[in-house]
Parts: sequence; structure tokens; C-alpha cells
Amino acid sequence: MKSYTEYLWFNTKRRREYINITREVEKAVAASGVKEGFVLVSAMHITAGVYVNDAEEGIIQDLDDMLERLAPYGPDYRHHRTGEDNGDAHLKSILGHHQVVLPITNGALDLGPWQQVYYAEFDGQRRKRVVIKVIGE
Repeated sequence: MKSYTEYLWFNTKRRREYINITREVEKAVAASGVKEGFVLVSAMHITAGVYVNDAEEGIIQDLDDMLERLAPYGPDYRHHRTGEDNGDAHLKSILGHHQVVLPITNGALDLGPWQQVYYAEFDGQRRKRVVIKVIGE
């Protein structure tokens, strides 16, 4: 069994951003030498997420709109009593998932025809990271 770990670092310009990281995950899978296995892609922060979906601007905006409706920025969340202002980002992270596990087949990321891997930032403008952990034979 082989394992390989790589980190991606982000410092977004906006509070919320959705970044396609499919190519970076593919490169990590290739570097790992794993032919059959899995790759875990996980946001290492409680105000970010990782998800798989279409790389189409309309669905990305629909996702952002949905998350904003469900967990709007600004209300008096109990979390704000700690001095923070990012209660919505914590909730968005839960709704959007913090990690995905993807198959590796014949040495390549095995995604469906429209599937792409995204890093979702909900409380940006500061340095954050994602871990990519490849495991297999």
C-alpha cells in the first residue's frame, strides 16, 4: 500500500470564492504513483469546504445563492459572541461538505464526464490549506 500527501494553499481575494482544483488533484494522483485506490481531498479549516460538481458558472452561482439563503452573512449568530463575525461561514462549510473521497483507476482520477473538484472558501482573505491524501496500490 502506498500513500502520498500534498497540500494546496489559498489566500482568496474575496470572502467567498469557489476555486476549481481538479488539475491539482490530478497532478497529486499522478505524482503518487498509485494505480488503484482513493484520494481524499479535505479542507483543513472549519470555514471552507471541498465538493464535486459541474464547472459551470450558473450552478456555481446557484450554489452560492442557496448557501447564502440558508446561512446568510451578518445575522447575530451565537458564535459572534466569541468576537468572531463568521458564523455563516461555519454553517456554509457544514452544508457544502469539508471533504470528498474520489476513486483512482488505472493511475488517474476517475470522475464522471462533468465532475470537477472545487475548493469553496466561505471566510477568505487569509491563508488556508487543503490536504490531498492518496492511498492505494
